Amino acid sequence: ALERRYAVIVAAVGVLILTGAMMQSGRLRYQFFPQVEGNIGFATLTMQRGVPIERTELAVAQIQDAAERLHAELDAEYPGPSIFVHTFASIGEQLSRDGPPSSGGEGGAHIAEVGVELVGSKFRDLTMEEMLIRWRELTGSVPDAVELKFGSDAFSAGEAINIVLYGTQNVERLAQASAMVKQFLATLSGVSDVADTFRAGKQEVQLSVRDSALPLGLTQIDLARQVRQAFYGEEAQRIQRGRDDVRVMVRYPEAERRSLGSLEAMRIRTRDGVEVPFGAVADAEVTRGFASIERLDRHRIVTVTGSVDRSVATPDQIIAEFKAWAPTYRAVYPNVKFGLGGEQEQQSEAASGVLKGVGMAMLLIFVLLAIPLKSYSQPLIIMSVIPFGTVGAIMGHLLLGWDVVFFSILGMIALAGVVVNASLVMVHSINVHRDEGLALGDAVRSAAVNRFRPIALTTATTFFGLLPLMAEKSVAATPMVPMAISLGFGVLYSSIMTLFLVPVGYLVLEDIAALRNRILHKGEEDEEESDADRRNPYGAKTRPTV
Repeated sequence: ALERRYAVIVAAVGVLILTGAMMQSGRLRYQFFPQVEGNIGFATLTMQRGVPIERTELAVAQIQDAAERLHAELDAEYPGPSIFVHTFASIGEQLSRDGPPSSGGEGGAHIAEVGVELVGSKFRDLTMEEMLIRWRELTGSVPDAVELKFGSDAFSAGEAINIVLYGTQNVERLAQASAMVKQFLATLSGVSDVADTFRAGKQEVQLSVRDSALPLGLTQIDLARQVRQAFYGEEAQRIQRGRDDVRVMVRYPEAERRSLGSLEAMRIRTRDGVEVPFGAVADAEVTRGFASIERLDRHRIVTVTGSVDRSVATPDQIIAEFKAWAPTYRAVYPNVKFGLGGEQEQQSEAASGVLKGVGMAMLLIFVLLAIPLKSYSQPLIIMSVIPFGTVGAIMGHLLLGWDVVFFSILGMIALAGVVVNASLVMVHSINVHRDEGLALGDAVRSAAVNRFRPIALTTATTFFGLLPLMAEKSVAATPMVPMAISLGFGVLYSSIMTLFLVPVGYLVLEDIAALRNRILHKGEEDEEESDADRRNPYGAKTRPTV
């Protein structure tokens, strides 16, 4: 390897290029957060606001019936103890994922959730994702359901698909753009439970003043106040009763507040005290309001969300396809812009922070190496093995069938501070042997032979120490497994490269130094010859003739 050192460097660079090409081609996928499946699957149901609770109960019964049918099918397919633990449901609020039920969040008769708990993943062959797919198929369509989502993530970085639409104050326009985006996402493989946050609220009566009432001095505020006083009431006085205040409200009798006919029959008082029929000065329209109005940076927004089956596609791939389709969407709705939230937002924030930290860490490593070595070039030899630690980490993910995730990147960053140890000791050993008087080639060979056993032993102990974590199947350890794979295989591969690449790099560095010295010495010799020619323009042995 030392005699063919340039071929070794070319081969090493080729490995780096092939590894990068493998990541870019999609043969090894990257996603920000791994899918951590819990042991409980949830079916979250959202009905139209204002529906009677009885209709929500019927929908919950349909979902629970599908779960029981799935229970029977799985018991027939998997003999032995049932993998189902129990089924439970909640109407009015969502089930608690961890700890006691939360009092925050949306609630009401239109909200319900059904949960199915399975045995631990170690005791079943069926994955939670496969169970949810079958449960969704058995449930079918639920009448009057606005949204029905199936999921089981124990924890996540946010919605896999979260597209925020904004740019216009016209809510109907946003709703139309949202429908177009949902229609496209529904066509993509691996995408399910596509929904948006545009929700129609309860039925309400919208009042407006007619133009013919404006000369009477009647305003929208006057109309709203008088209608409120008639149907809700106006506080006339308060009576102290013990520690409590009793409010005395003045309003129409109950019999005159039960129907919209009472509104049409009421009379509106103008500023002059004249009472006119409601229908003469105002219009009333029965419509639905908004369940909620969301704003971001003073822009009204509608958010499109969806789930991704990560065994089929990653959220990054889905977002890439959406961006490729975005020009079609902009041609129809040029004023409606979009942004990314959920997991994509968390990913961009984390990536920007990590890039800054990596740059600072590499600079500090270089400084800490350059000071004791008293060289600017030898730290580069030591740090040259860091990219090959990344190669080993990627190969480890490929061998074990894991996607590269953000925790894998953190493991690669931690790996940078580990792999330089063996390289530092190797370079130091070469310097010591050269100081003892050995020739360059002998010093490099002797250092490589002497450091082989310590490097091999430390690498083996590190790798085998991480093996139990790599093989762990529990939910709690899932985020840590990619980090362990990066550290274990990265140390293994980078140590092998240290035994070859560091000695070769040391010799190449000496070749560069020797070439530089030859160029400098040749320049000095040419300058000396030029000086001699200027002193004796006729040459050393030529004398001018008289």
